[in-house]
Amino acid sequence: MESKTLAGFGIGFLAGAIVGGVIALLYAPKSGKKTRQLIKDKVTEFVDEVVDTVKEETSGVMDTVKEAASESSRKGKAAVKALKS
Repeated sequence: MESKTLAGFGIGFLAGAIVGGVIALLYAPKSGKKTRQLIKDKVTEFVDEVVDTVKEETSGVMDTVKEAASESSRKGKAAVKALKS
């Protein structure tokens, strides 16, 4: 369920960024050079935010996997010890 929420948030964020960018360009026209720089800056900012979000989510998944692996290892060692007894 968490991945659906994250995907929905990502799609909504992307749609909002695109709509906001288009409206900003339409209502605040600048020279071509300034507009290209503005677009470049906004895209860079957006990509940085997406990368940060992905890093945070990946970190959470990695923590969960590490905990599960540790728990499995502990249970495996306990089972081997029980079988040896």
